[in-house]
Amino acid sequence: MSEQPAPADARQQLEPATADGLRAYAARTRANADQFAAVREDIAENGLPAVEDCTPWEDLREAHLAAQRPAVA
Repeated sequence: MSEQPAPADARQQLEPATADGLRAYAARTRANADQFAAVREDIAENGLPAVEDCTPWEDLREAHLAAQRPAVA
């Protein structure tokens, strides 16, 4: 890809709903990056948390997957 932006008349304009969706995605991505950076800064400032205070990744994965499964009556 070129480092130079395309001239304004060569760009394809997006539908307003598509542009809004893209802006929302960018905002979520930015928020996630900010949260990740904050965690890294906290680790740099205070060190790693004690193992006893951490949740195993397997437990986090299972909770995430359970939240995605549809509820069964």
